[in-house]
Amino acid sequence: MKLRGLYAITPEGGELERKVRLALEGGVALLQYRRKSKNIQEARAIIQLARQFTVPMIINDDVELALELGADGAHLGREDGDLRAARARLAGRVLGASCYDDLSLARAAVQTGADYVAFGSVFASPTKPAAVRAPLSLFSDAKSLGVPLAAIGGITLQNAPQLIAAGADLLAVISDLFDAPDIRQRAGDYGKLFA
Repeated sequence: MKLRGLYAITPEGGELERKVRLALEGGVALLQYRRKSKNIQEARAIIQLARQFTVPMIINDDVELALELGADGAHLGREDGDLRAARARLAGRVLGASCYDDLSLARAAVQTGADYVAFGSVFASPTKPAAVRAPLSLFSDAKSLGVPLAAIGGITLQNAPQLIAAGADLLAVISDLFDAPDIRQRAGDYGKLFA
């Protein structure tokens, strides 16, 4: 599975299926279902949409839900459970790990079997304003890990090129994608950055 391009993370709020469909039509490399209160019916509908576009969909923070729904994998943060146990449960599926601003966390995650690692917040983020900031130098330092590197936090079309130049393979975007006046167009514009 080639993980490179726009990594769309679902926002809070309504009209999620419509918004996700528009993003998928524009072009998404990876989709993460992330809601504070998970809605099984909604998650199932989003998985079906992702399948129509042959885009892998993973569940945030919840290995058991990912398995129950038949999702393509899960993404775990520091507080979301043991990566080694998650890797065993998610055999053959995508496992991502949040590594914040810590290269040693990323190294440990890869040794445990993570398929990609995420660093951030790379910029000030409206979604997580208190998040620790990750320096862009982390991406060149982490290239030797041999897995795709995701950048998250405050990413916009304007600052995205410097992240790609720094070595990010995936750009995890919420607000700049789903709050855009034309979601399909915005997704396509991100895709062009990787062309």
